[in-house]
Amino acid sequence: MKSKAFFAALLLIIGTQETMAVEEASYVLLKSDGKFEVREYAPHVLAETLVTGDLESAGGKAFQTLFGYISGDNVSRTKVAMTAPVSQVPASEKIQMTAPVGQQRVEEQWAVSFMMPKSYTLSTLPQPKDPSVVLRQVPAQKMAVVRYSGTWSEKNYSRQKSELEAWVRKNGLTTTGSEIWARYNAPFTPWFLRRNEVLIPVE
Repeated sequence: MKSKAFFAALLLIIGTQETMAVEEASYVLLKSDGKFEVREYAPHVLAETLVTGDLESAGGKAFQTLFGYISGDNVSRTKVAMTAPVSQVPASEKIQMTAPVGQQRVEEQWAVSFMMPKSYTLSTLPQPKDPSVVLRQVPAQKMAVVRYSGTWSEKNYSRQKSELEAWVRKNGLTTTGSEIWARYNAPFTPWFLRRNEVLIPVE
């Protein structure tokens, strides 16, 4: 409960960013079909950390660590702007992600990440003090995406993932990695206004 309360409190602090221009991952839209899309994402850098737990609790566990890094808990005490979304992916393999804040799982571990602003490179970003925070360069990559609103429940996520997988098969696309869960809003945002996505890397 403590971690959930802390997560919510931090997002209340930064929640006003939703009304401002928050930088998002750059991509080119290649195909659109209702709520499904294929996008080509530009290269970018992630700040990433590994946590254990289920789908719904992993983001809250990781947020404190990542938010600390961008808030100045780094070698040069530099503040880094918040971006969107937060991504989460399974962490048993080397993850190829092109979403800003995402989440993936493998063996009960999730890699949760913040995309770094485009003005930074690996060499110009402040170095993390916390060894659990890793900076990683992500190359350009093509993604099949489903966009949806609603709660951050595993049931909602799983249903959307299944629909995206069926759409990928129907369109003859070949997957090249694990699915990514991306969230763009603070937890106090009404469920019907939330922007969520599931992304799958494709050839």
